[in-house]
Amino acid sequence: MGKKTTHKFKAEVSQLLDILVHSLYTNKEIFLRELVSNASDALEKVRFKTTAEGGEDEVPLEIRIEADKDAGTVTITDTGVGMTRDELMRNIGTIAHSGTAELARMAEEGKESLDSLIGRFGVGFYSVYMVADEVEVTTRSIDPAAAPVAWTSDGRNDYKLQELDDDLPRGTRIVVRLKKDLADQFTNTAHLKSIINKHSNFINFPIHVGEERVNTVTALWREPKFQVTAEQYAEFYKFLTFDSEDPFDTLHTSVDAPVQFNALMFTPATGGDPFGMNRENRGLDLYVRRVLIEKQNKDLLPEYLGFIKGVVDTEDLPLNISRETLQDNILIRKISSTLVKQVLDNLEKIAKDDADRYETFWNAHGTLFKAGYMDFLNKDKFGRLVRFNSSASEDAKGLTSFADYLSRAKEGQKEIYYAYGPSREALGLSPHLEVFRKKGVEVLYLYEPIDEFVMDALRDFDGHALVSAEHADMAALDAFETIEQDAPSEALTEEQKSTLDKLLARIKDVLGDGVTEVKVSRRLSGSPVCLANPDGNVTSSMDKIMRVISKDTSIPKKVLEVNPDHPLLRNMLTIFEKSEDDPFIDQAANQLFESALLLEGYLTDPHALVGRVQDLLTKSSGWYVETKK
Repeated sequence: MGKKTTHKFKAEVSQLLDILVHSLYTNKEIFLRELVSNASDALEKVRFKTTAEGGEDEVPLEIRIEADKDAGTVTITDTGVGMTRDELMRNIGTIAHSGTAELARMAEEGKESLDSLIGRFGVGFYSVYMVADEVEVTTRSIDPAAAPVAWTSDGRNDYKLQELDDDLPRGTRIVVRLKKDLADQFTNTAHLKSIINKHSNFINFPIHVGEERVNTVTALWREPKFQVTAEQYAEFYKFLTFDSEDPFDTLHTSVDAPVQFNALMFTPATGGDPFGMNRENRGLDLYVRRVLIEKQNKDLLPEYLGFIKGVVDTEDLPLNISRETLQDNILIRKISSTLVKQVLDNLEKIAKDDADRYETFWNAHGTLFKAGYMDFLNKDKFGRLVRFNSSASEDAKGLTSFADYLSRAKEGQKEIYYAYGPSREALGLSPHLEVFRKKGVEVLYLYEPIDEFVMDALRDFDGHALVSAEHADMAALDAFETIEQDAPSEALTEEQKSTLDKLLARIKDVLGDGVTEVKVSRRLSGSPVCLANPDGNVTSSMDKIMRVISKDTSIPKKVLEVNPDHPLLRNMLTIFEKSEDDPFIDQAANQLFESALLLEGYLTDPHALVGRVQDLLTKSSGWYVETKK
């Protein structure tokens, strides 16, 4: 038995240990993760050494955790590479390197964040003092000439070293004498198993708590893709997400540059509630060398890809001492940009290879995916992946892409037209779309407010501008052949044209400040009137969204466009020719204006409109009765 020697910690080391134990770690159970990670590293070194030397190791590579309630201890044993006396002082004593006092002073003065400061030291081992009154490390090196060594410390003032005569097996045993108030918690085997399952489930060596192996699920992302079956992927997905269904799609990838990492990502078969209560239930689990660092990391994928579930495991990520804070967000950003590209490329491949399968994806996750309009770095990929219903679709469930739209576009058509509405039926009756139906020009139908933001952000696709139907250049549409001919109406005489100008002026006087202008429309064929924005920049639907955001309940002032070929306007013109003061002109003008407001969704008080309709029905029914006599 060798002589036991005592080595004092320097004052600043004690101080730094105190910071570590009481200030840095937010979760006391982390100590077990750190000790298991160190054991895994020691086992990995044995495997590397054995492989390099071409030999075979007869000792099973494993980690064992034993709890002793009566003694108040938890013991972690590994069959790893072990340590010599010098290695023990160097590895566990890393914190005592020169410069510690300077770093401690900087921490006190607040010149650096504590996390990045302490991240320079590899001292996860010391987290054990959050739960321990004393720790005893017994280790024997793989070097056959080295004697076993025991290291003991209470983590306050000093540590003791002693070489042992015992013929101990290779590896390291750490006995943690727990603080009294934590002994029940950390000698509970069920609790120890849950900690392993949470943080160290995918360590590449067997971890036994008592006689039971705890980590039974393979780190599937580390396996070669060609060796993994669809059934294994589905089983792992269900283990990870608790979903009862198989995943819709699996993306397994290994990247060497610019950052080395493995990723296994799944697309669920069904979507959640992307903008509601379930919004925060997203993110990939981040591992460093199979050890869980962060559950559901929100930085690896943007929110619009939040439906993706899975894991990312990297070798390169520097961590602070607690492994709880990532030190280098530049690396995270590099991983993120690679992952986003891979996910979008994979979706493009699905869309190209199997349109029906992509449609299934879109119906499940399209609402959330559309929030990617803000991802300007991937604007082109995003533009190729979004889908909308269209006037060319057979029903409201049909989907089309911008590329599909252009394949059906008119010769010489430079724009992709779209319109927002509450339903396909409403858009089918929209006055703004009459000219498109007349010319046989396709219009994309938008049903959700976010669709407008998508169009506004993209602005164009493949050199074709995205244009709201209500802002369409009538001259461009006039160039296309008319498909649906209106019933011919007699052209207005010069005298009627002059009277029409007076009628429009009269309607403007009746409506007053309710409209900015009353003018002849070039877009209408089946409707008598419609409302248009005077500036031509903001669509009616976008204007409503902005008003909701700003809590503006006023009715916007718009241009009233009139169809002079509509029978109602012709009748009004005849009445006006006979008597400019006829009350029907006022009544009809107000009725047409409020009907247009109703179609646009701006009419908040329908009482006057309903009263006017009833009055007109009463008068017209009397006329109808007379004609039937």
